[in-house]
Amino acid sequence: MAESRAERKARRALIEAAEGSEEKKSSKKSKPSQDAKGKSAKGKVKTKRSGSRHGGDKASHVRSKDSRKDSAQPARKIVDPKSPCSIMRACGGCTALNRPYKKQLATKQAAMEELFAELCEREGIAVDPIRGMGVTLGDPGKYPAPRGFRHKAATPFAPGKEGTVRCGFFERGTHKIVAVPECPVEAPGARQILNGIAREAERLHIPAFNEDKHLGLLRYAVVRCGWRTDQVMVTLVTAQRDLPHAQEFFEAVAALDPHIVTVAQNINGRPGNAILGEETRIVYGAECMRDQLLGCEFDISPTAFYQTNPQQTELLYQLAIDGMDLQQGDILMDAYCGSGTIGLCAAKDAQNRGVGIMLLGVERNPAGIADARRNAELNGLTRSAWFMADDATDYILDAADNNEHVDVLSIDPPRAGSTPEFLEAACALKPRRITYISCNPVTQERDLHQLLDGGYRLLKITPVDMFPHTDHTETVAVLERR
Repeated sequence: MAESRAERKARRALIEAAEGSEEKKSSKKSKPSQDAKGKSAKGKVKTKRSGSRHGGDKASHVRSKDSRKDSAQPARKIVDPKSPCSIMRACGGCTALNRPYKKQLATKQAAMEELFAELCEREGIAVDPIRGMGVTLGDPGKYPAPRGFRHKAATPFAPGKEGTVRCGFFERGTHKIVAVPECPVEAPGARQILNGIAREAERLHIPAFNEDKHLGLLRYAVVRCGWRTDQVMVTLVTAQRDLPHAQEFFEAVAALDPHIVTVAQNINGRPGNAILGEETRIVYGAECMRDQLLGCEFDISPTAFYQTNPQQTELLYQLAIDGMDLQQGDILMDAYCGSGTIGLCAAKDAQNRGVGIMLLGVERNPAGIADARRNAELNGLTRSAWFMADDATDYILDAADNNEHVDVLSIDPPRAGSTPEFLEAACALKPRRITYISCNPVTQERDLHQLLDGGYRLLKITPVDMFPHTDHTETVAVLERR
């Protein structure tokens, strides 16, 4: 598929900014190293990690095309003990970890201004300064060096010599596993749990999964840590349900950290690089872990979508809620609602201000809807929140055909963006305000053109740095009916 104008703009801006910041170091780097960095930058500005709803997740390192390069040999040449992370060059997840945070934000700001230049000129506005972790670009004084913000961590497993179980991250572009003693951007303790799982599997002779031969049992593990709570949930992904010493293994995993409240087993026997299979069962503890966002409590099930960086999620959601400008009696439709986090936070915020609204959430995943309904009850919003298991495009087309009334529409689609049919129906519904949260600004830029042509004006566009030290940026756009 040919590269769009918006994609070319965003890619060029990000690459030029990154190259400019590294100009002083260029004489010390080999040409292949520079070429590899450029290719990485090109890919990251256009897309997010494959196989997931939103980007910037460490789980992306368990998916690589070349499984034939798997090796037990350590990547000695790319381990740098003097850098902020000794394996950052091998891992490839935090390519800008050794760059000052202010420069990282400036690079992302330049890319967003280039990407949205045509829209901003059309609407007579400017891209807001990017909101970083604890700082907004342009603020005076010293900028932080964000650490420990990823509250979801994952590892693949692979067989080593003499029955050992290897874990860590796949080295960039290969299936060589690089051991990770600790990760500076993950929540404290998460990586120790993942490494502990490998040790317990070795002790109990539970073999790691071999991708090439499609043999073995233990494939992946995912750890989710609460931000406002101290709860931890572990999901073990296995090639089949039955494991040797299964109950002893599950209990040993639960004992790795006193904050673990849930251990789940997900069964994925299919070939390919998808982490999760369709079957999940709780093997220890509670059905869900609990966390809080913007004063709301949320139960998080093992396969539910929940943002990896909760601190910036609160900022992202608050920008969207402020843009909604909810008023008494409004009907808020939360499309692509997942487990209901955005809509419920907005409804709770309105309730706290003494403003009564009705929330309607739409999500095609029935498990997400079950979570959303449970979360509505958890936050005392069952009388004012309804959640429908339906495709967002199908639902909104029917709503437009039936002349249903919606005052505010909240959109938070996957990285592919929305569909022309959905956007056309959204314009036909004529909500007073539309807030569009995007995990892929390139597809958002495309979609905003259709909304503007459909009778809306763009009030503001605000970038948010959800994942420092990467090329990833999320954005919140606020639109109003003309």
